Amino acid sequence: MHTDKVFKALADPTRRLLLDMLCENNGQTLGQLCQRLDMTRQSATQHLGILEDANLVSSQRRGREKHHFINPVPLYEVYERWVRKFEHQRLGLLHDLKTQLEGKNE
Repeated sequence: MHTDKVFKALADPTRRLLLDMLCENNGQTLGQLCQRLDMTRQSATQHLGILEDANLVSSQRRGREKHHFINPVPLYEVYERWVRKFEHQRLGLLHDLKTQLEGKNE
């Protein structure tokens, strides 16, 4: 299942950091990303491979350089499936509590 790959990719703090870095400055090369990571290029490449496999990152060659770009669509799908429905319920409960506390219960 594709969602499993997204959760696996997000489970690692280094991969979350890579996504944060691409969110700040999309289209970075491996060298640019490695400047802020305390790891070898080979390790960073493996993390990027897992992110690409989960469709969270795509890459594009520009001459001799490979640029990496964040793909927010899988994150949005996770949000829609796993976060939004719980967020809606929680907000509804908070609204009901506010109404009761303000004495506007009819």
